Amino acid sequence: MTKHSETEAIRAATLVDPKTRKSFSLKDRSTRGDELFESKKDAKASLDEDALAINVLQDTLFACKGGALLVVMQGIDTAGKDGATKEAFRYTSPLGVNVFGFVKPTEEELAHDYLWRLHLRTPKRGYINVFNRSHYEDVLVVKVRNLAPPKMVEQRYEQINAFEKLLAENGTRVLKLMLHISKEEQGTRLRERLEVPEKRWKFNPGDLEDRKLWDDYQVAYETAIQRCSTTHAPWYIVPADSRSRRDAVVARLIRSELEAMNPRYPDPGYRPDQFEII
Repeated sequence: MTKHSETEAIRAATLVDPKTRKSFSLKDRSTRGDELFESKKDAKASLDEDALAINVLQDTLFACKGGALLVVMQGIDTAGKDGATKEAFRYTSPLGVNVFGFVKPTEEELAHDYLWRLHLRTPKRGYINVFNRSHYEDVLVVKVRNLAPPKMVEQRYEQINAFEKLLAENGTRVLKLMLHISKEEQGTRLRERLEVPEKRWKFNPGDLEDRKLWDDYQVAYETAIQRCSTTHAPWYIVPADSRSRRDAVVARLIRSELEAMNPRYPDPGYRPDQFEII
């Protein structure tokens, strides 16, 4: 199987087709990804190759300023948003990649519309920005925990679609990745955070409260994906129970987006033989 056909297979397996998005069911999607990579060894080899390619593509994009890429990374606690980001950009210069983690809004942010703080952090031309959690929190945690009136939440799906269309029509590609983890695997990772001293700092007792609302969050994710997988910004569902396969899929999808942007090093406007360095 060629690299291109492998990429098309991964995209097809993870894409939520905008044409059939209304019938999308999260339960129909695998959390393992065994069908995408037969072994963890294969996944790790693929990841390494793609991470190297992402480095070259990012460097070229930064040089030519030929558009921008926004990677939206969503997933329930322990799904691996940090780890997947770290692995995909393991070889990439930090000069052209920015990562933003969105937590509880500040007083200043609450004084504006909910998209204000997001728009401030969208990428400039030539840059890749990663949203670790994003504007979708306003139709996920806000919805599940009743932090806003249902009517207000309902309005946000089309507002989000319009926001992402605005970005897409002005040169920013939007890649949306939902890291899909099983409840059983989440339990394992939460226990790991308690048992491993180096990971204990990550444990948040509030995660256990959200875990009690697992089914509500699954419904909220499914609704958000049904409503917001569009032609200009479709959703991809990434199996996340296996860290190595998760990271490999994420890297391949990022690489694919960058290749579609087709960045090229710019002509500097001069010839090397015009100059002599002495």
